Amino acid sequence: MAKNEILIPENPVSSFLFSSTRAGALWLIVRLYVGYSWITAGWGKVTSEAWTGAKAGTALQGFIKGSLAKAEAGKDVTGWYAQFLENIVLPNTKVLGFVVAFGELLVGLGLILGLLTGIAAFFGGVMNVSFLFAGTLSTNPILFILATWLVLAWKNAGWYGLDRWALPFLGTPWGRKSSADSLRTTHL
Repeated sequence: MAKNEILIPENPVSSFLFSSTRAGALWLIVRLYVGYSWITAGWGKVTSEAWTGAKAGTALQGFIKGSLAKAEAGKDVTGWYAQFLENIVLPNTKVLGFVVAFGELLVGLGLILGLLTGIAAFFGGVMNVSFLFAGTLSTNPILFILATWLVLAWKNAGWYGLDRWALPFLGTPWGRKSSADSLRTTHL
């Protein structure tokens, strides 16, 4: 600890929600709900001709054109995001259709399996925000809120899942011992 550093104790509610394995059951329910939403949306796209088949990109192209029409009408889509859609996304709809479809599927799998839960939830949240910026409300606000909570609970949200074993195996930068520490503990 640095000389002038002040440590603020964590309150019991956030400690329970974001650090306790006992909250894992709560996060399991949230994970399964959000994961099921993503996996069904992704599977529908992966198996669609308009997303990943012979007509790949046409569904995304239609979605983007609808968003641009909203922007032109001054509704739901801000100017900077409309420019991003028109200049970056629209010319690349074939590739980005695959990215969206398989991204949704992978986020859903990660959340359902509880594997790299925080990372899966983060990318799910990024997609939710992208869809919101493009003028699509649907379930995106609630999924974004739940994804944000799952990101905050990354340490224990996958306790009833593969993270229970994957995170200790992969390690974290603050949890790894230096080689000198490892040698010291093995010789004690």
